[in-house]
Amino acid sequence: MKNLIGIDKNKAQELSNNLNELLADYQLYYQNLRGMHWNIKGREFFELHVKFEEYYDDAVIKIDEIAERILTLEGEPLHSFTDYLKISKISESKNITNGVEGIKIIISNFQVLISKEREILELAADASDEGTVSIMSDYIS
Repeated sequence: MKNLIGIDKNKAQELSNNLNELLADYQLYYQNLRGMHWNIKGREFFELHVKFEEYYDDAVIKIDEIAERILTLEGEPLHSFTDYLKISKISESKNITNGVEGIKIIISNFQVLISKEREILELAADASDEGTVSIMSDYIS
């Protein structure tokens, strides 16, 4: 059985599940960036304040794209932080004021995101889902 866009329904469900995990990771990553943007102190403030804003602006676009792709695959995007916290591999970062510590956290968050994007890229290629392949390729690059 195939869904409306011609993807095997079982593969589409697996992709939706994995995209929901990525969505949860991006939501925690986004919130971590917001907190660091607001709370960073010290001589790195001006550079990091702007950089964190650039990153969270990018993340909010990706969050919407991921949720819309899940809908396209006939899945349901998660939309509560309760759900996100249960499945995200990214942990909440709270009260981060030190720039070096913030950068280390963001690098760690990037590693989680890229790893999941590569996993989804392989699943999407196996499902002949060029739409998801394209999105993941863009994110990874």
